[in-house]
Amino acid sequence: MVSASENGKGRLAIIAGSGLLPVYVADAARQAGENPVIIALTDEADRDWSAFDHANLGVGNFAGLEAMFRRHGVDRVVMSGGVARRPSWRQVHPTWRVIKELPSTIRTLLSGGDNAVLQMVIRLIEAGGVRVVGAHEIAPDLLATTGPLGKVLPADEDIRDIAQGARAADALGLLDVGQGAVSVGGRVVALEGAEGTDKMIERVAELRAAGRISTRRRGVLVKLCKPQQDIRADLPSIGVSTIANAKKAGLAGIAVEAGRALILDRQAVIAAADEASIFVCGIDRGLSAEGFM
Repeated sequence: MVSASENGKGRLAIIAGSGLLPVYVADAARQAGENPVIIALTDEADRDWSAFDHANLGVGNFAGLEAMFRRHGVDRVVMSGGVARRPSWRQVHPTWRVIKELPSTIRTLLSGGDNAVLQMVIRLIEAGGVRVVGAHEIAPDLLATTGPLGKVLPADEDIRDIAQGARAADALGLLDVGQGAVSVGGRVVALEGAEGTDKMIERVAELRAAGRISTRRRGVLVKLCKPQQDIRADLPSIGVSTIANAKKAGLAGIAVEAGRALILDRQAVIAAADEASIFVCGIDRGLSAEGFM
């Protein structure tokens, strides 16, 4: 394989958190002729990166990150995968550029929402001359498309739940809190917080088992990009585990924002959803309930 540097272009770095997304991005990069270097985040990355040039760095190690970029001739970086813990100010290893912004960096780490933290990290990385690109730019096939993905279609009640869930997810995103909401029978029963989507869906299953949510109405999970979100990082995503959890919670389906959400292992997700009689669809932001599909 010809590396990017051999073509007169700098290398791509992938900052890898947890989950499958970094794997899909790395594979897509290789298929496109890139030779990506992996920066696996300590205590977050959970995949084997031995087949790639790689190093382990702490989440707040900006000095180590910049040194890796210089060593490998990196000119572009993708931030992908989950990060469950943001660093404390004691774990920040700054460059001179970060030191200049250290007070605002610490304030953001302590009190900023996830999107505010990500925008800060992107700004600090790009200040060193490395361009941050989105996972969808490297692996565009992961992006959700408009309409149903599998054989199961949403019923009229489901479409109303999609509309209600989308309104809730949009309002939640404006607060920089989360990206997902669950609506059952037109009633918003769960909003995504720091625990993430899977834990939120588990909470819905517990509420249903306790009789707090109707067992006659199934409900829908909706995931939208935050309105103010920089789409180069932390796009909403679903995978096979999302389907499994939705089934346990008794949900009828899942709706994600077309063009601004990722579906990991699309064919496996479709197969799992069809088997569970759960619909998965991409929706266009801002449409009425009748105009979603």
